[in-house]
Amino acid sequence: MCLCLLFASCWPGTGNESTQKKEEISVLRYDKLLSEYVRSNSFSAMQKLIMDYPQPTKILIEDVLAIGTVKDDTISQRLQKFYSDTTLTRLLRDVQTKFPNLDVVEDGLSKGFRKLKKEIPGMQVPFIYSQVSAFNESIILVDTLLGISLDKYMGEDYPLYKRFYYDYQCRSMRPERIVPDCFVFYLFSQYGMNYHDGTSLIDWMMHSGKINYVVQNLLGYADAGAMIGYSEAETKWCEVHEKEIWKYIQDSGHLYARDPMVIRFYMKPAPSVELLGEQAPGLVGTWIGTKIIASYMKKHKKLKIQDLLEMTDYSQMLEESNYLHS
Repeated sequence: MCLCLLFASCWPGTGNESTQKKEEISVLRYDKLLSEYVRSNSFSAMQKLIMDYPQPTKILIEDVLAIGTVKDDTISQRLQKFYSDTTLTRLLRDVQTKFPNLDVVEDGLSKGFRKLKKEIPGMQVPFIYSQVSAFNESIILVDTLLGISLDKYMGEDYPLYKRFYYDYQCRSMRPERIVPDCFVFYLFSQYGMNYHDGTSLIDWMMHSGKINYVVQNLLGYADAGAMIGYSEAETKWCEVHEKEIWKYIQDSGHLYARDPMVIRFYMKPAPSVELLGEQAPGLVGTWIGTKIIASYMKKHKKLKIQDLLEMTDYSQMLEESNYLHS
């Protein structure tokens, strides 16, 4: 799964970040500008990064790479030296080869945000840019900016991944996961978990399920498993054992458990988990949560997506969903 940086600080919106059209998403290829600078090591290329795109540059240097501040006198040399590492030089080159353009991504983001704007008219569409984060965060959200780290979506068979990631992690590092990841993390940033001392497994399941349900419908995924990134076999396993999984959660007293270990068992990405005497796919809690939300929405067909996203009384919603009793 992707990691997401969320910062609360505001910025004045200087630079070209504010020129992106709201009707159609055009992803700024900041990664190409960065690659150009690393290759040329020219003062003018660095000035372009800092002057034309100050916020993405500041985020990359200070928050993602943590190699200093943009005000440091030697930061340009440090940035160039950092990306001149043999592995990162290859990574920059491979990203350009893998993603000569982002037409498919831009089309998916444009369609999704158009639908989301209809559901939430006052929603602000973030300015979106691409970068190479040196295998750090996949999706980065800072105020009104959303950064996509293309180096985290090179495909599960990308050779460099084998040195740093497990196979199950690589499965989510495919180009087709860029668009759903953007919407999942964006909505999580806008509708965060209302965490408190009484927060239990059902809260985590339904909150995650709520976000996945909305994105599933925004992007037209056929089922909850496809939205999460399950294989057909994993989705089939969950569908066949759905009632058994739900009964196990209830009978084990896990539904309202607040134990972090219990919550992680159902919610943490993993190659598989031991469940019902078999190997179940990871994130099964999110899958069940999405199914509960779908059941709830069938009972509340007039409910608006914005209202759904703002709802947090998950115990009441579970009761009203009539999940697996309809």
